[in-house]
Amino acid sequence: MIYPANFEQKIGFDRIRDMLEQQCLSTLGRDHVRRMNFVAGHAAIQELLGRADEFRGILLSGKPFPNSGYFDLTPELKRIRLQGTYLDPEALFDLRSSLHTINDCLDFFRNAEEGQYPELTKLADGHEPHNELVGAIDRIIDDRGMIRDSASPGLKKIRAELRSKQQSIDGRIRKSMEEARKSGLVPEDAEVTIRSGRMVIPVLASAKRQLKGFIHDESATGQTVYIEPTEVFDLNNEIRELENAERREIIRILTDFTDVLRPETESLLGSYEFLGYIDFNRAKARLALSIHAIRPTVKPVPLFGWHKARHPLLFLSLKEHGREVVPMDLELNGRNRIMVISGPNAGGKSVCLKTAGLLQYMLQCGLLVPMEEDSEAGLFRHMFLDIGDEQSLENDLSTYSSHLTSIRYFIEHGDRGSLFLIDEFGTGTEPQLGGAIAEASLHALNRRKAFGVVTTHYANIKALAANEAGIINAAMLFDTKEMKPLYILKAGRPGSSFAFEIARQRGFPEEVLEHAASITGYSQVDFERQLQELETEKLQLEREREKYGVADNFLSEMIDKYEKLIDDVNGRKNAIIEEARREANEILSGANRLIERTIKGIREAEAEKERTKELRSRMKEEAKEITGKMEDGRWNKEKGIGKKEKVRKTKAVKAEREKKNETVYLEGIPGVGDRVEISDYGTTGEVVQVKGKTATVLSGSVSIRIPLSGLRRISKTKETAVAGGRARPGSSIMSDLNRRAANFRLSIDLRGKRAAEALEELQAYIDDAILLGIREVSILHGKGDGILRQVIREYLQGVEEVEHFGDEHVDRGGQGITVVKLRP
Repeated sequence: MIYPANFEQKIGFDRIRDMLEQQCLSTLGRDHVRRMNFVAGHAAIQELLGRADEFRGILLSGKPFPNSGYFDLTPELKRIRLQGTYLDPEALFDLRSSLHTINDCLDFFRNAEEGQYPELTKLADGHEPHNELVGAIDRIIDDRGMIRDSASPGLKKIRAELRSKQQSIDGRIRKSMEEARKSGLVPEDAEVTIRSGRMVIPVLASAKRQLKGFIHDESATGQTVYIEPTEVFDLNNEIRELENAERREIIRILTDFTDVLRPETESLLGSYEFLGYIDFNRAKARLALSIHAIRPTVKPVPLFGWHKARHPLLFLSLKEHGREVVPMDLELNGRNRIMVISGPNAGGKSVCLKTAGLLQYMLQCGLLVPMEEDSEAGLFRHMFLDIGDEQSLENDLSTYSSHLTSIRYFIEHGDRGSLFLIDEFGTGTEPQLGGAIAEASLHALNRRKAFGVVTTHYANIKALAANEAGIINAAMLFDTKEMKPLYILKAGRPGSSFAFEIARQRGFPEEVLEHAASITGYSQVDFERQLQELETEKLQLEREREKYGVADNFLSEMIDKYEKLIDDVNGRKNAIIEEARREANEILSGANRLIERTIKGIREAEAEKERTKELRSRMKEEAKEITGKMEDGRWNKEKGIGKKEKVRKTKAVKAEREKKNETVYLEGIPGVGDRVEISDYGTTGEVVQVKGKTATVLSGSVSIRIPLSGLRRISKTKETAVAGGRARPGSSIMSDLNRRAANFRLSIDLRGKRAAEALEELQAYIDDAILLGIREVSILHGKGDGILRQVIREYLQGVEEVEHFGDEHVDRGGQGITVVKLRP
């Protein structure tokens, strides 16, 4: 039940309906818009919202979907049910175009992944493509909608004869025209023309008897007459007969086709009903995108759990002027069913009430609504509205009488499934009596467990909301310093009308205000002002707390990151020291074994002079080899490398390269164990791991992850040249890492940037995050049309280090922010 009869006009839904009609491509879709009405069943609402939301997903995905050929052939199909009727060529052309569109729509849903568009696929179920009919029409008409010569053998023969005779007439009449021009019977600039469907010559009226033929017409001035020469008269008659024969043959072709089409009429009417539903849901999806609407969670019980709801018409109006609408939260449930909104005039009370009514009505008409995706919405069986002036001269009703009529209706019909909306509750009569009646009426509605939103200035109604279970106060906040409304709805406490403050801002005489304050009571005026100031300051404190909360979280993450980095560095330092200690022990053990063997040999030779000299010489050679290993910093474990000749040649080559200071780059992609130059830092390191297109490089005591494209394989000489003279090879990296870590932020804002510019910044940002070992970052791209969001996500799909990405929680930005988790 919807009350009053002009509910849609009062709430603004008539404009929503007009906007929806404008989005339709056909009369089929517009008919569905006009038939759209209020629905109370939960299953039906879920089905309607599901279709609209699925089509919204199709538009956002950018997938090609038919957007032309939405012609309504239902009147023609109903007309040809009568035997002997036929479709004309124009209707046949539209039939073919629309059947192509229907077939393409059916193919789209049947080729989609299973379960991707369940509600829209239900619409397509039971409909079959009309491929045979399309083929039959293609054999009759061409791409311009003209009947083909090949439509029948008879038509082909007739048109061939027509062309032959027309060519003959054209030659003869132009010959007559040339002779008439030479004889001065026609003006110099005259040309052959058509009159009554026949080719004629324009002849001067004074010379009309000099040209044999039949006069068909004359000019408005009477100075020119149009004559058909005698020699072409018979040919024109023959052409006329052929044209009549052509027309009869075309009618026969169309009649025969219509006879074939007639048995398919019911099936075709169902297909056009399907096409109308598609057009209708496409329009709903396009409207949803224009007002940033979504599908909330719908419950089968009355409730409001709206977050950041926006009035769609106000949103579009402010958007044209570069401004944003202030969203509102609305929470009503079984415990608090009725909200009493108070506050200053022009503070947004009526807008909040209309937003509640319009969005609820849109939702129960199957339209997506502009609010956050985590919102919950309930359903109502009845919606009642009392807003504006309803006085009636015909029924002798005053404004207040009309209000009383509406309120009485609400009380008589209101129940648990009702939603009532009353603007300026209690006004229109003497304040004390009007306030009393309004208070009693609200009490009665509360006893009937109805849901409602009312606006008022009356203190007794605010007091009722504060003291009676089921009713809750809410205020429209007002900036008492700037003296302007904030348009923010705050539940829990009543709002002040700020009558004195607004009057003073408008230049009202101060002595009058002083007198008014003395009548009202200074304490009451001061109390309301202080109450509102407390609410405003509370809102500011909440915003500051949120801001500092974000900063505190960021600081904690940075501390954790640096602690992890320090632990990693310390762990690698201990490992390097342990490796050095092990190598030193091996070197010392080798030296000891050499000494022991030498002493043993001397003893066994009993200090023979030649034998002693030989052992000392061998000891020197082996000592040099050990010294070389110590200089290299490691043992060379390859078998046979210690032979004198190979050592000599290797040292010779090394010395020669160092002498020439050669730069030797090696070909190929770096692998584990390769020495590489890190382009960004001008230093070297060893590849210890390769994963996809990224390598982990150990440079000094620093381990970094870096793309393979930033590395070059190098020889030992090149490494020496690059790193020569440096005491700490990884010091520049540590310095750069510290600098990057200090400047790194856990979120990047790409809103308002072009796609190419945004991708360039994002690539550098993700590279830094990988380098610093960050596990999670956020990318702010906004919602808009979803283009920047799509481009960013396509890039992230190609980054191997990205483990997962998705929308931020709706409380923290939802689809406007992408959260990225990187692999460890």
